[in-house]
Amino acid sequence: MTTGKHLFTQTISSPLRIAVVSETYPPDVNGVAVTVAGMVGGMRQRGHYVHLVRLRHHKRDVAVQEEGYAETLVSGIPLPGCHEWKIGMPARNRLLRQWQLQRPDIVHIATEGPLGWSAMHAARKLGIPVATNSFYSHLHNVSQHHGTALLSNCIASYLRNFHNKADCTMVSTVDMQKHLQQAGYKNVEMVTRGIDTELFHPRKRSEALRQQWGADVDTPVVVLVSRLTEEKNLQVVINAFEQMQVIIGDAKLVMVGDGPARARLQKQYPQIVFAGMRTGEDLAEHYASGDVFLYPSLTESYGSVTVEAMASGLAVLAYDYAAARQYIRHDVNGLLAPFNDTDAFFRQAIALIQIPDRIQRLRNRARLAVEPMAWANVAGKVERLLLNIVYSKGAKHDQTELSPERQVAKI
Repeated sequence: MTTGKHLFTQTISSPLRIAVVSETYPPDVNGVAVTVAGMVGGMRQRGHYVHLVRLRHHKRDVAVQEEGYAETLVSGIPLPGCHEWKIGMPARNRLLRQWQLQRPDIVHIATEGPLGWSAMHAARKLGIPVATNSFYSHLHNVSQHHGTALLSNCIASYLRNFHNKADCTMVSTVDMQKHLQQAGYKNVEMVTRGIDTELFHPRKRSEALRQQWGADVDTPVVVLVSRLTEEKNLQVVINAFEQMQVIIGDAKLVMVGDGPARARLQKQYPQIVFAGMRTGEDLAEHYASGDVFLYPSLTESYGSVTVEAMASGLAVLAYDYAAARQYIRHDVNGLLAPFNDTDAFFRQAIALIQIPDRIQRLRNRARLAVEPMAWANVAGKVERLLLNIVYSKGAKHDQTELSPERQVAKI
């Protein structure tokens, strides 16, 4: 993804010093990493100084140090039972030393692992305001697929305790905001995730790529972009597609992504095109070269791929929750199936494949629905929220130094 090219470039006369702490960051490929990178890029483009605390990706990984931006790298270990993810080692004392020497105005913690926990304690000890993101509120659901379902209550309690130490917890949907408030979370604010609407765009469609898949101009292509793991409910897409193929015999299914389930699925379903991991322009081309996007996951706190598919101009069918519920209007710019209702998901998929004009109508309107989510718009909303937190805590920054269109009201 890109993180600066299309953002506002206004600067302010009194920029914030923002420390961002995350246990995932590009080149990691997941929605959290993309979102954190977008926020970092957005804050830099708007004139703020960013200190990013992230995991070291490999032994030769070097921290970036440049004007207005610096990195601190910490070690990480694989998440037990889910080796595709890493958690950061605690770094409380190191962060205390760094933040005493160069104090941030606010600490923004994006992940809730040991690194995030130690950052919370360091910031609180120094009296620095803290904002958090709640990306993993469905961690207890995911954990059931990794042998730790008995710990779900403990995980839920830990997450609530962690976020309630912050001055604000950002979530990406209204439903998640209500859910967390009912679960005892405090100071929960809804701030939608941004998307690179220039990268994910219908004009990236490639007939040459479609030909590689064995599809011509009129062949309906169903796409799934996902980590290929059991908790993503992949069998529902495969079964839905098999029923769609009964109606349109030459339809194609393309699965983009990698993971522990890939080898088994590729052996069991040789008729499916397994495109592997794709990133950047390559990923955007794979999205836009499809027609229909089926997303069956039931364990998302958001589901960035749903929005990326809409921005790419695909007719999306997903379960009615998370990002799909936030942005899809049923049969207007996409399709929704009741949560965990597999039969309804199948019925929607079968009905969709029968009417090419309906597919095209949904594709056109999907793009329009997510254009307001460009990072240029979202970065400003995050900035205003962070500024409000800082001012409410009595920071020395003077709002009158901001241009009128960027002033914010004190909380």
